[in-house]
Amino acid sequence: MPRPCKMRRVGCDPEAFNFKPCGIPRRDLETVRLTLDELEALRLADLDELYQEDAAGKMNVSRQTFGNIIASAHKKVADFLINSKHLSIEGGSIMHCKNENIHRAKCRRGCGRRAGGGHKNGFCGRGTR
Repeated sequence: MPRPCKMRRVGCDPEAFNFKPCGIPRRDLETVRLTLDELEALRLADLDELYQEDAAGKMNVSRQTFGNIIASAHKKVADFLINSKHLSIEGGSIMHCKNENIHRAKCRRGCGRRAGGGHKNGFCGRGTR
Protein backbone atom coordinates (compact mmCIF):
# COMPACT_ATOMS: atom_id res chain seq x y z
CA MET A 1 0.00 0.00 0.00
CA PRO A 2 1.59 3.32 -1.04
CA ARG A 3 2.28 6.04 1.46
CA PRO A 4 -0.28 8.92 1.46
CA CYS A 5 0.76 12.03 -0.42
CA LYS A 6 2.13 14.82 1.82
CA MET A 7 0.22 18.11 1.65
CA ARG A 8 2.10 20.67 -0.45
CA ARG A 9 2.02 24.37 0.39
CA VAL A 10 0.88 26.49 -2.57
CA GLY A 11 0.97 30.29 -2.71
CA CYS A 12 -0.27 30.99 -6.24
CA ASP A 13 -3.95 31.31 -7.10
CA PRO A 14 -4.29 31.52 -10.90
CA GLU A 15 -7.05 33.61 -12.46
CA ALA A 16 -7.30 31.32 -15.50
CA PHE A 17 -7.43 27.52 -15.35
CA ASN A 18 -7.79 26.56 -19.04
CA PHE A 19 -5.57 27.35 -22.03
CA LYS A 20 -5.79 26.24 -25.66
CA PRO A 21 -4.30 27.13 -29.03
CA CYS A 22 -6.20 29.76 -31.03
CA GLY A 23 -8.35 28.63 -33.92
CA ILE A 24 -8.84 25.02 -32.81
CA PRO A 25 -12.11 24.05 -31.09
CA ARG A 26 -11.56 22.65 -27.59
CA ARG A 27 -13.55 19.51 -28.40
CA ASP A 28 -10.90 18.60 -31.01
CA LEU A 29 -8.01 18.84 -28.53
CA GLU A 30 -6.50 16.35 -26.11
CA THR A 31 -6.23 17.67 -22.54
CA VAL A 32 -3.08 17.91 -20.42
CA ARG A 33 -3.84 18.25 -16.69
CA LEU A 34 -1.39 20.33 -14.64
CA THR A 35 -1.94 20.16 -10.87
CA LEU A 36 -1.78 23.24 -8.65
CA ASP A 37 1.38 21.96 -6.93
CA GLU A 38 3.05 21.56 -10.34
CA LEU A 39 2.03 25.13 -11.21
CA GLU A 40 3.50 26.33 -7.89
CA ALA A 41 6.75 24.48 -8.64
CA LEU A 42 6.94 26.22 -12.03
CA ARG A 43 6.34 29.59 -10.38
CA LEU A 44 9.01 29.08 -7.72
CA ALA A 45 11.69 27.52 -9.95
CA ASP A 46 11.20 29.32 -13.26
CA LEU A 47 9.52 32.65 -12.45
CA ASP A 48 10.98 33.38 -8.99
CA GLU A 49 14.27 31.61 -9.94
CA LEU A 50 14.66 29.87 -6.57
CA TYR A 51 17.03 26.98 -6.04
CA GLN A 52 15.27 23.63 -5.68
CA GLU A 53 16.22 23.38 -1.99
CA ASP A 54 14.65 26.79 -1.20
CA ALA A 55 11.57 26.13 -3.34
CA ALA A 56 11.09 22.72 -1.69
CA GLY A 57 11.11 24.40 1.71
CA LYS A 58 8.43 26.86 0.62
CA MET A 59 6.24 23.99 -0.61
CA ASN A 60 6.88 21.87 2.52
CA VAL A 61 8.34 18.93 0.55
CA SER A 62 11.80 17.35 0.19
CA ARG A 63 14.19 18.52 -2.51
CA GLN A 64 13.82 15.17 -4.29
CA THR A 65 10.02 15.47 -4.30
CA PHE A 66 10.29 19.02 -5.61
CA GLY A 67 12.57 17.75 -8.39
CA ASN A 68 9.98 15.13 -9.34
CA ILE A 69 7.16 17.71 -9.30
CA ILE A 70 9.04 20.22 -11.47
CA ALA A 71 10.12 17.51 -13.94
CA SER A 72 6.50 16.39 -14.34
CA ALA A 73 5.36 20.01 -14.77
CA HIS A 74 8.01 20.74 -17.43
CA LYS A 75 7.02 17.62 -19.39
CA LYS A 76 3.31 18.54 -19.31
CA VAL A 77 3.91 22.15 -20.37
CA ALA A 78 6.19 21.00 -23.21
CA ASP A 79 3.51 18.52 -24.35
CA PHE A 80 0.88 21.28 -24.27
CA LEU A 81 3.02 23.72 -26.30
CA ILE A 82 4.61 21.36 -28.82
CA ASN A 83 1.61 19.14 -29.53
CA SER A 84 -1.04 21.92 -29.47
CA LYS A 85 -3.17 20.48 -26.66
CA HIS A 86 -5.63 21.95 -24.17
CA LEU A 87 -4.06 22.71 -20.75
CA SER A 88 -6.24 22.41 -17.64
CA ILE A 89 -4.97 23.45 -14.19
CA GLU A 90 -6.73 21.52 -11.43
CA GLY A 91 -6.37 19.40 -8.32
CA GLY A 92 -3.38 18.23 -6.38
CA SER A 93 -2.67 17.45 -2.73
CA ILE A 94 -2.30 21.03 -1.51
CA MET A 95 -2.73 23.54 1.29
CA HIS A 96 -3.38 27.02 -0.09
CA CYS A 97 -1.21 29.71 1.50
CA LYS A 98 -1.70 33.31 0.25
CA ASN A 99 0.75 34.74 2.79
CA GLU A 100 3.68 32.40 3.41
CA ASN A 101 4.31 33.94 6.86
CA ILE A 102 0.72 33.32 8.03
CA HIS A 103 -0.34 29.81 7.09
CA ARG A 104 -4.11 30.21 6.97
CA ALA A 105 -4.97 27.36 4.64
CA LYS A 106 -8.46 27.02 3.17
CA CYS A 107 -10.12 23.68 2.70
CA ARG A 108 -9.51 22.79 -0.96
CA ARG A 109 -12.39 20.30 -1.18
CA GLY A 110 -14.95 22.99 -1.73
CA CYS A 111 -16.61 23.46 1.65
CA GLY A 112 -15.26 27.05 1.96
CA ARG A 113 -14.17 26.63 5.59
CA ARG A 114 -10.68 27.35 6.84
CA ALA A 115 -8.43 24.42 7.62
CA GLY A 116 -8.12 23.68 11.30
CA GLY A 117 -10.82 22.50 13.69
CA GLY A 118 -12.52 19.51 12.15
CA HIS A 119 -10.14 19.49 9.19
CA LYS A 120 -7.45 16.85 8.90
CA ASN A 121 -4.29 17.96 7.07
CA GLY A 122 -6.05 21.01 5.65
CA PHE A 123 -9.02 19.12 4.26
CA CYS A 124 -12.48 18.38 5.58
CA GLY A 125 -14.37 15.19 4.82
CA ARG A 126 -16.43 16.73 2.00
CA GLY A 127 -15.75 16.50 -1.72
CA THR A 128 -12.86 14.90 -3.55
CA ARG A 129 -9.23 15.79 -4.03
